[in-house]
Amino acid sequence: MTSASRNRPWDVHRLPSAEGRNFLVTGGSAGIGYFVAEQLATTGALVVIGSRDRAGADRAMASIRSRVPGARVRHLRLDLADLSSLKGAVSALDVGALDAVVHNAGVALDDPPRRRTADGHELMFATNHLGHYALTQWLAPLLAAAPAGRIVTVGSFAARSERLDLDDLQSARDYRPKRTYGRSKLAQMSFGFELDRRLRAVGSTVLSVVAHPGGALDSLTPSRPTVSETTPGERLRGLPSALVVQGKYAGAWPLVRAVLDPAVRGGQLWGPRVFGLRGKPRREPVPAHMADPVVAARLWAASGELVGADPHLGFR
Repeated sequence: MTSASRNRPWDVHRLPSAEGRNFLVTGGSAGIGYFVAEQLATTGALVVIGSRDRAGADRAMASIRSRVPGARVRHLRLDLADLSSLKGAVSALDVGALDAVVHNAGVALDDPPRRRTADGHELMFATNHLGHYALTQWLAPLLAAAPAGRIVTVGSFAARSERLDLDDLQSARDYRPKRTYGRSKLAQMSFGFELDRRLRAVGSTVLSVVAHPGGALDSLTPSRPTVSETTPGERLRGLPSALVVQGKYAGAWPLVRAVLDPAVRGGQLWGPRVFGLRGKPRREPVPAHMADPVVAARLWAASGELVGADPHLGFR
């Protein structure tokens, strides 16, 4: 990267080249993850779409290739709710180094029943947080092999109003879908900040950054045939909301900047410029409850016990 490009203001529509680099986007076949993958593909990097659904990933890759000539994209079968599968999935990545992973995949349940994974963990907490926690351990050697690896953990605006119940992390006593979702995203964000503290403590070259998309609605999201369709009626009904929130294409901007911008530092939080809900990406202050080191250390220890991970997650 030239000094001129380093000094140029960040332009969401003119991303820097990342040729020769490798990126993994979990949940990259749909939603915010798809648009992160699409935008990263414009940089010339290899973008790996982590997804359980091969057919969905094929549709996503076809859509990206139709919009980005010469795009280098491929699929990795990845099921974050199945902890026993993660080591093998990482082996199948078949890259010598990984420049960034975007911990994006997630589950949001609108209906009341509490669901459990095959490992016995509550589904939202397991997929959104525990799966990414465990995946990080298996990715550690590949991230450390890159010149400046990055782990970008995708949080949510919903986490701002939640607090972790360390004695009921999996909502066994108090399960309410919206609260459980918000707490699972708060756990992710707390993990991202704690991970960076631990990476700095061991002198790692890998950075951990947290980013969130703000308010990202389907009705304000541009259509991608075969991936997501927004009808004219849906767009019309969504227009009043555009004063406050945005679509998923724009929601991807803070995540993409967290991956690519050389000025980004570990331990930072990135989100949309306007009230954290819409607009171009900017650095945000980290809310105190997300970066509380005492809470984070207890969450880290509990997560490690639940997934059977190395306490250092492979970084020493």
